[in-house]
Amino acid sequence: MTQLAEASAPAPGLLARLLARREVSLVLILLVVLLGTAAINPRFLGAGSVRDLLLNVTIIALVVVGQTIVLLMKHVDLSVSSTVGLTAFLSGALFIAHPGLPIPLALLFGVVLGAALGAVNGLLVAYGRVPALVATLGTLYVFRGITYAVVHGGQINAANLPPAFLSFATGSVLGVPNLVLLVLVVMILFGIYLGSYRGGREYYAVGSNAEAATLAGINVTRRTLTGFVISGAIAGLAGVLYLARYGTVDASAGTGLELQVIAAAVVGGVSINGGVGTLFGAGIGALLLGVMGSALVTLRAPSFYQQAIQGALLLLAISIDIVVSRRTARRLGQRRTP
Repeated sequence: MTQLAEASAPAPGLLARLLARREVSLVLILLVVLLGTAAINPRFLGAGSVRDLLLNVTIIALVVVGQTIVLLMKHVDLSVSSTVGLTAFLSGALFIAHPGLPIPLALLFGVVLGAALGAVNGLLVAYGRVPALVATLGTLYVFRGITYAVVHGGQINAANLPPAFLSFATGSVLGVPNLVLLVLVVMILFGIYLGSYRGGREYYAVGSNAEAATLAGINVTRRTLTGFVISGAIAGLAGVLYLARYGTVDASAGTGLELQVIAAAVVGGVSINGGVGTLFGAGIGALLLGVMGSALVTLRAPSFYQQAIQGALLLLAISIDIVVSRRTARRLGQRRTP
């Protein structure tokens, strides 16, 4: 009788299915924050304000791409902020040594350097069997220490950078900043990779059940190493864009970025238990946190409210993730029960 009742139950409508998705809920919250703040201060949605908002979110949204891949494997990469800082300063030093360096080569330099730093994390986690939280926390301080040693109290200013590099950072296509377009391209490409290709789906399999993934023929060790290399490479690219965005870089560049990135990914629906989440949701999470921060600044709220709201959203997202996981496990258990 129960099976007949379930079979005869009407399927949920399109609207109900859309509202059940975390991404749709985030978009609705985002619209409420945008329209509510604009109602109080109409200049919040002005062309200049929107441009600055998008530029402020670009670095976090880019690093979220790599962090999402690591979180899907049920790991975490805390060293991304130090990777951003180190690659930003060394890219600036490279421009000073070679003023005529083409911008694509500078971007490639950041990607290669970041990938090398990510490989250190991958080797520790995949082959050294060190928990990712411990390994990346250690490299967070190691990479930051290397940055302080390299910087040695110095600083790179916009006056030291080539005009072409600075114009790339401030330029736009059809009103959309170049940095925003570049980040969108990266997110779309990796979103397609994770959703449509076997290599991308393997990250979900590893995070869902590593033992089952191994039985299915997936090389979990190699996939884990590759995930951390990708995370480092994207953080390295973000370091070059950080230099282009702000122009001034010192040893503290990127400090604290890792917490914002993790919060954005988790708020966007990427499960801390691995195997669940999309880059679209993670990107919306980064945008939501950025909009809330800008809204609080526009409304002249104390700065600590921004951190409090980020923490509250993170706790809410984790709580929702736990509740959904338990309900899913309960449903699977009921289906297996004769």
